[in-house]
Amino acid sequence: MTQINRQFLLASRPQGAATQDNFRLVETPLEPLAQGQFRVRNHYLSLDPYMRGRMNDSKSYAAPQPLNEVMIGGTVGEVVESKHPKFALGDKVVAAFGWQEFGTSDGTGVHKVDDTHVPLSAYLGAVGMPGVTAWYGLNRIIAPQAGQTVVVSAASGAVGSVVGQLAKLAGARAVGIAGGEHKCRYVVETLGFDACVDYKAGNLYQDLKAATPNGVDGYFENVGGAVLDAALARMNAFGRIALCGMIANYDGEPLPLRHPALLLTQRLLVQGFIVTEHLDVWPEALTQLGTLVAQKKLHYRETIAQGLEQAPEAFLGLLKGKNFGKQLVKLI
Repeated sequence: MTQINRQFLLASRPQGAATQDNFRLVETPLEPLAQGQFRVRNHYLSLDPYMRGRMNDSKSYAAPQPLNEVMIGGTVGEVVESKHPKFALGDKVVAAFGWQEFGTSDGTGVHKVDDTHVPLSAYLGAVGMPGVTAWYGLNRIIAPQAGQTVVVSAASGAVGSVVGQLAKLAGARAVGIAGGEHKCRYVVETLGFDACVDYKAGNLYQDLKAATPNGVDGYFENVGGAVLDAALARMNAFGRIALCGMIANYDGEPLPLRHPALLLTQRLLVQGFIVTEHLDVWPEALTQLGTLVAQKKLHYRETIAQGLEQAPEAFLGLLKGKNFGKQLVKLI
């Protein structure tokens, strides 16, 4: 009996905010494996903000997601069938099979992982692309010195939560920005940040000023918009800004900076980066992150939607900040 693979395709490009109508669920028969191929049953699908940008047909750092093809996305799962000499049944692997239950590969871009001490789902979060993103932006761009202040937006999220914890390990003072009292309490009490500002409280700049009495030396940006404006106004001279994401702009018109002259007067370094362009650092970063997670010195939180059919709703919720920590879809 032929197995069926359920897949979500990008059916249309968003006009303004993305909606569930932009996705289409299909069922596709699985073809027999060719020699040199193997098949993976995906256990978890990663949902990430960058996917929203790829849904647009516009100039960016990567090609747009093609219409009527499987939505892009990181996955982690188990080899269930193999005609490949280096991948055996039972191997756990990280790949980019996208929004589907099964993936078929010749091994290109697929990496084995060990879930003995690190949970499988963590390879899509703290010990995966989000973790390496945090590691690179903090260590290679912000490069904090002991005693300096590092501010992180979306501090309870998959990337921001790692940034702040690594900043603390480097001896810096970590201040988070997050949405809601509950998330801010988690950032301080569980993740160990020194302070957290609730941007939903309606007093963002004054609250950030109170939390950063000595100004800000490094800022890790995931959000953009009003949050970036507030952080810019607190930057010290020669501060460093790692520009990772601009989620506030993804569904609408770009939000201009209110005080761009601060970039000049404070002599700021602003560096945008795409972590997949820095593959040389991945082994070092993943080794450190995996060790910290295994030793329970790096904490993370996950929001898990159950079943592939929940992926669009979970993704749209992610864009509105409804998730808490890393957003995943459990597929098995």
